[in-house]
Amino acid sequence: MKIPFSPPDIGQAEIDRVVETMKTSWITTGPKVEELSKRVAELCHTKHAACMNSATACHEMAMRLLEIGEGDEVIVPAYTYSASASVIDHVGAKIVLVDVEKGTYHIDYDAVAKAVTPKTKAVVPVDLGGVICDYDKLFEIVESKKAMFAPKNDIQRAMGRAAVITDGAHSFLAERSDGKRAGELGDFTSFSFHAVKNITTAEGGALTWRQIDGIDSAWMKKKLMLLSNHGQDRAFKPEGEKPFWEYDIEFLGFKHNMTDIIASVGLAQIDRADEIMSKRRHIFKRYNDALLGIDGIDVVDHFSSIGSSCHLYMVNFKNRGEKFRNEFMDRMLDLGVSTNVHYKPLPMHTAYKRIGFDIKDFPNTYEMFSGEMTLPSYSLMTDEQIDYVIDCFSKVWSEMK
Repeated sequence: MKIPFSPPDIGQAEIDRVVETMKTSWITTGPKVEELSKRVAELCHTKHAACMNSATACHEMAMRLLEIGEGDEVIVPAYTYSASASVIDHVGAKIVLVDVEKGTYHIDYDAVAKAVTPKTKAVVPVDLGGVICDYDKLFEIVESKKAMFAPKNDIQRAMGRAAVITDGAHSFLAERSDGKRAGELGDFTSFSFHAVKNITTAEGGALTWRQIDGIDSAWMKKKLMLLSNHGQDRAFKPEGEKPFWEYDIEFLGFKHNMTDIIASVGLAQIDRADEIMSKRRHIFKRYNDALLGIDGIDVVDHFSSIGSSCHLYMVNFKNRGEKFRNEFMDRMLDLGVSTNVHYKPLPMHTAYKRIGFDIKDFPNTYEMFSGEMTLPSYSLMTDEQIDYVIDCFSKVWSEMK
């Protein structure tokens, strides 16, 4: 049996939505993008959301809205994908990497507290695998450091502290036991709708934000949409509106807008969200039943009060090292099962080494990475396929342990 890692779950509903949009007069940014933005905001319990062409674009536009730039610092964990950190460099700020907590994939909160300086404008927690970070701790930290905060614009002044800008690429639809959802926990949260995510638009993303006292949330939405589309004041106009051609470029913006075509895929996916998430939870519970309690193996708890979107099922071979993990993956592939690693830490990549980062300075990050393997999980998986993955894992583990 061949088990792919994470193919997209695209069916007739998504195809029909795209065909419907293709038959209209709007296929680029238009009413479907706005409809998807509203649906995302509703699901995240926020007033507004802004859909763009990637989570990376959303992440960067949040920083540009805050006018984070030269002379500023932004704290981010070393254990993440490059998009969490590269946008910091794009806006001209300094990337400040910190380790993860020992035995976890989440940012080390004590390390964050130590890393905050008067130049710190934001902290970027990463909801890795879809598991929600401890936002209570993060806000305690940034609030405790507010006396040293030096604001640069009206939004920063209204906040009065460093912003918490969540990389929620994995955590769309994650919910804590108190009912709070990813998207309303950080000051800003960027979500990914890439092809391998739980909810997809092929490429695309959405940005949500909490209400900031003294700042009009609708104005923030307008500014974000301007930022993402060349600073042009109107992306589209209702049919028949006059003057139909007139527009203004309010400032020199960027080209990060989402199209109605891919928004249509997202709308169909959100209509099916309960079904998709139910299937993912079923897969994760089956994996838990088979793997929890095995000596020498750690798995992330996706069913605690912390909250999770059940995006990545991450297995960790404790103290076994990269060689063991890599051989295990090779043997699984020989049996037809595709696995993956999330992620190779930033200090191990050439671009980050060039900046001056060294993985030796992030021991917890390396320890977690060296033993991490992600099992396939996607909403099209059958029970027969799940059983086959478990059987193959058990076979390889019995041979190698």
